[in-house]
Amino acid sequence: MITLSEENYLKAIFLLSLNTNEKVSTNIIAAEIGTSAASVSDMLKKLQEKKLVEYEKYKGAYLTKKGRALASSVVRKHRLWETFLVNKLNFDWGEVHDVAEQLEHIKSEKLVDRLDSFLKYPSFDPHGEPIPTKNGEIPDTNTVPLNKLKTGTAGKVMGVTIDEKYFLDYLTKLNISIGTEIKLLEKISFDQSLNIKIETTNQHISHEVAKHLLIKMI
Repeated sequence: MITLSEENYLKAIFLLSLNTNEKVSTNIIAAEIGTSAASVSDMLKKLQEKKLVEYEKYKGAYLTKKGRALASSVVRKHRLWETFLVNKLNFDWGEVHDVAEQLEHIKSEKLVDRLDSFLKYPSFDPHGEPIPTKNGEIPDTNTVPLNKLKTGTAGKVMGVTIDEKYFLDYLTKLNISIGTEIKLLEKISFDQSLNIKIETTNQHISHEVAKHLLIKMI
């Protein structure tokens, strides 16, 4: 039996290791979970006993095939529930993360499969994050962070790398959401901040904001 806490660890390792084949360190996992490195080490030992991770002291851990399947399932449920809450229950995109954190631990595969079908098998959630398929396949996002674009390039916002309410509320104030068209007008060399055009309005944003906006060029 997998506990809620164990699922949270598997999900964290899954998300932290998406773009790398290397082991995820205990310190990085601790920062993601919000706990101590010692607590992470204890949990990784338990997960290794259940054959869900391969763990080496001081070097970190990676998911086994079984662990990755479980983690992918949790992420799939989380993002499907976010999609349902926004698209069908009219929640704001900045308030669904915490609710989905609770719903992602539902065990019924039948319910999740029907939810997926009801939503017509979406590939991306309201934040633009890819939704793993039932088989664990992850759709290709084909995006780049806004701060990596060349001056004069335009694209559409396809996702964000932070789904915390404070960040999403800030984007809403800037009239930025999924599908918003943005053109990079200028990069400020002093602090790497950006002057951009949002639809028809010029705006200035920080480098910190820009690096978390995922853009598909048009």
